Amino acid sequence: MIFNRKHFGTLLVVAVASGTVDAAEPVDLAGITETHEMIPMRDGVKLSAYIYTPQGKGPWPVLLEQRYANANDPNSKKSFARLAAGGYVTVLANFRGSQQSEGIWRGYRALGWGELKDGYDLVEWLAAQPWSTGKIGTFGSSQAGFAQNFLAVTQPPHLTAQYMIDTGLSLYHEGYRIGGTTRPERFKSMDKVARVLEHNRELMAEWFRHPTYDAYWADEDCTRFFDQMNVPCFTVGSWYDFMCVGSIDSYVGRKHHGGPNSQGTQQLLIGPWLHGRFKETNISNEMTYPENAKFAMDGHLLRWFDFHLKGIQNGVMDEPGVRYYVMGAIGEPNAPGNEWRAAMDWPMKSTSTPYFLHSDRSLRAKPSEALDAAVTWLADPLHPAPIPTIAFPGAKDAREFESHPDVRTFTSDPLTEPVEWTGKVQAELFVSSDARDTDFIVRVSDVYPDGRSILIMDYVRRARYREGYDREVFMKPNEIYKVAFDVGWLSQVFNTGHRIRITVASTGAPFYEPNPNTGEPLTIEFPTNSVVAKNSLQLNRINASRIMAPVMTRP
Repeated sequence: MIFNRKHFGTLLVVAVASGTVDAAEPVDLAGITETHEMIPMRDGVKLSAYIYTPQGKGPWPVLLEQRYANANDPNSKKSFARLAAGGYVTVLANFRGSQQSEGIWRGYRALGWGELKDGYDLVEWLAAQPWSTGKIGTFGSSQAGFAQNFLAVTQPPHLTAQYMIDTGLSLYHEGYRIGGTTRPERFKSMDKVARVLEHNRELMAEWFRHPTYDAYWADEDCTRFFDQMNVPCFTVGSWYDFMCVGSIDSYVGRKHHGGPNSQGTQQLLIGPWLHGRFKETNISNEMTYPENAKFAMDGHLLRWFDFHLKGIQNGVMDEPGVRYYVMGAIGEPNAPGNEWRAAMDWPMKSTSTPYFLHSDRSLRAKPSEALDAAVTWLADPLHPAPIPTIAFPGAKDAREFESHPDVRTFTSDPLTEPVEWTGKVQAELFVSSDARDTDFIVRVSDVYPDGRSILIMDYVRRARYREGYDREVFMKPNEIYKVAFDVGWLSQVFNTGHRIRITVASTGAPFYEPNPNTGEPLTIEFPTNSVVAKNSLQLNRINASRIMAPVMTRP
């Protein structure tokens, strides 16, 4: 596979622009009134907002979603009208500088605790309107989840409750620099989001002037301010989503470190879904789970806000603090898993158990006895291993990727009894390279008896950040270094007869945009002097690369 950056950029632009429709296209909103308002911020800039008002006479409580994506497509209109029919004025407001909103596009930087507080100003403007009761709830997924964490830190007086789906906390760690990698081709596509195209390129250039986690990135890191988050929140996460870490960390941080109105009022639900707003499904890519995997989220969202914004005693707060779906084998009668469990808190108690990688491509409970065992592969940025998607390709057969000559797999023997992993998976790799910098990707798959290797999770770490994201420490040729990182969260029962597979590689494009491997400053445009790295993974008695898995004890 040759990495065609121009084609990749085109795909992303199409993905971001899709759904953009003529503003005049008629949509049946079933009696809900739609109006468009330009809402003033403290500096005079006005943000574009679509307001959906119920039938009858108010005032009503208000539900607000903030996002940069198009707010004027038919599906969004219908979704907001359905929520409004539940007795709420429902508002979709675009970020500063995106779509029709005025001002300079700065991503999330105007939403939080800086000089500009657009989220705060939106909430207080909505609370002051004659059709508003003054009780404001916020909701939304992904970008709108990030926005809610930024908003919570600013503590607008009329913010009453929140509902976050597939959310995030730190733009460095969960957005622009995942595992220390850069994704310029992906974020060039945000040109179509910005009201002025050049503003997006200026923002990207600013990011690249800050290669390490410094004060610039700390200004977009909500983990620093859990103690200032002080409202009830229901958080939804998805196992087949790298941002599951943000959903779980948001819940844990608010519950254990939030303000007095936060610590006793958090709930978390995690299901077998892909990233995104829609959860009333039991299908994730190639996996069709039982019907019980569906979650009627819109109905639950209204119940959550009915209690917090209307005072209706509907029992929503009597439900378990944590509900999580334990995934199991599909299509195998009586397979364990594929059920919801309840808990008081997260994470669950588990036993951190090592699974050692061996040079014969096996995965075992004990390390190798050899003194010099290792495997090698190439990291060729111009001919990377293929992960042909911009979204996490979980719940799919990963054998095409695993068969690439520069990908290494390590597989257990068939299991003689079910094994459950529920919690955080961590990687401890001992590596060397003839390049100054390179990437290491780790994947976890459930291998079915028929050979399918169903991808559950993966993550990446750029070697220059192995000692922390606040510094760049480059590799010396062929010296051995420890690269340790979290792969992510899961809850999975590997059934009898299945095998557990760990995959290690250094490229996977376009999902992970390649590392030039030179150690030079990273740039928006891919450099012409990239090099092919020869990487080694140590698998011996002294440097025993392993995965640490959260194994649950069977009752």
